[in-house]
Amino acid sequence: MWSSERLRNVFYQIALLLLIGTLAGYAIHNLVHNLESRAITIGFSYFGQEAGFDISEKLIDYDPTHSYGRAFGVGLLNTLLVSFLAIIAASLIGLAIGIGRLSPNWLLRKLAGGYVESVRNVPLILQLLLWYGVLTELLPPVAEAHRFASIYLSQRGCTLPWPVAHAGWWAALLGLLAALACSLFWARRARRIRDRAGHAPRVLWPSLAACLLLPLAGWAAFGAPSEFSVPLISGFDFEGGKTVSPEFIALFIGLSTYTAAFIAEIVRGGILAVGRGQTDAAEALGLSRSQRLRLVILPQALRVMIPPLTSQYLNLTKNSSLAVAIGYPDLVSISNTTLNQTGQAIEAIALMMGVYLTISLAISGLMNWYNHRVRLVER
Repeated sequence: MWSSERLRNVFYQIALLLLIGTLAGYAIHNLVHNLESRAITIGFSYFGQEAGFDISEKLIDYDPTHSYGRAFGVGLLNTLLVSFLAIIAASLIGLAIGIGRLSPNWLLRKLAGGYVESVRNVPLILQLLLWYGVLTELLPPVAEAHRFASIYLSQRGCTLPWPVAHAGWWAALLGLLAALACSLFWARRARRIRDRAGHAPRVLWPSLAACLLLPLAGWAAFGAPSEFSVPLISGFDFEGGKTVSPEFIALFIGLSTYTAAFIAEIVRGGILAVGRGQTDAAEALGLSRSQRLRLVILPQALRVMIPPLTSQYLNLTKNSSLAVAIGYPDLVSISNTTLNQTGQAIEAIALMMGVYLTISLAISGLMNWYNHRVRLVER
């Protein structure tokens, strides 16, 4: 029996599973014993207890009387917000820098190359500290804040007018989301018409009209609110308006510019992967340089770019945990505070791991779906 390769493979796999199970069982037994000896209970019942600490930035209502569970939700939303905005900004900056790396203009090409080499070879944590130091040390205090119309720049961050809460603004936001959905549907329909008839209806102008008219319709249907809270300097702080903290700005700029340097190289490699014959054919058709890039080169380069872009988006999301170094109340920062107050280290760390794993899988799934959509199909 031992001479059978199949039986040997089964035996080795069973032995490996038994070894892993034994090690896991020993670790769990040791963990339970140590926790019992220190009178530490395992569970998430502390989520319902009063947190007792404030959070400087929050997207939902929160005060120290709320529970640890709500504080955890605030940190999760802060992480998702800065990651989402930074992914968009990094993609746009990386696209521009990557195209600039291949520009026939010598100065533009060298500047883009210098940006890539200087930014991606400096640790992100140092860049975050640099941006935070610039915002908090070089900007003036509130009393001497730089003013641009009703927008103030100071050590408190960027303070700007903000709409007063009203149903009309929410209706406008829903209208914008509906317009984006309609634009996607119209773009897909236009592609089907192009494949069938050889020409496609316009997409850009109808999409822009929808993004303008639908939010306006929702805004007008609920009374067309126009009241804004305008910031005013009052002592050492501002009254009214909305303040974007220097911690958020520094984290957003750091994540965006750092990841953009890597995305720029991905864009450059994707463009270079497109055969020279495609460019020559587009040029023979009379397309301008921008049309060749937009209609011929980038759509084909996208198939090469998506897999490494997925890795960069995942890295950006995980790198947002460095926010704790500059005091931005993200998921890690709030979880650390909860851990220190409750002593529930295992639960806090397990939750953080689970959240980042879930976010990473969601991003990977979305990008894999898009990669499947744009793949080259042999007919």
